[in-house]
Amino acid sequence: MKNKIITVLGILLLSFHFSFSQCAMCRSTVESNSKMEITNRAEGLNTGILYLMTIPYVIFSVLGYLWYKNSKKNRLEREKIDAVLRKSI
Repeated sequence: MKNKIITVLGILLLSFHFSFSQCAMCRSTVESNSKMEITNRAEGLNTGILYLMTIPYVIFSVLGYLWYKNSKKNRLEREKIDAVLRKSI
């Protein structure tokens, strides 16, 4: 399981460079607003888009991890209680 997670994270990190682009509407807006310093504004817009895109993924990943750890902890506690109850019978 850990190998699969590491593999998926590795692929996502390696594909980050390819996802560094804008939608067509954002690109045309940046180009039409100012012919000077297009690259600086476009790079800033790209960074903002990626920042806004990654925040929900980070939040859901952290919540999922916390849910998984809590679920695992509760399952282990229930198994311990069941083992004690079986011994007492």
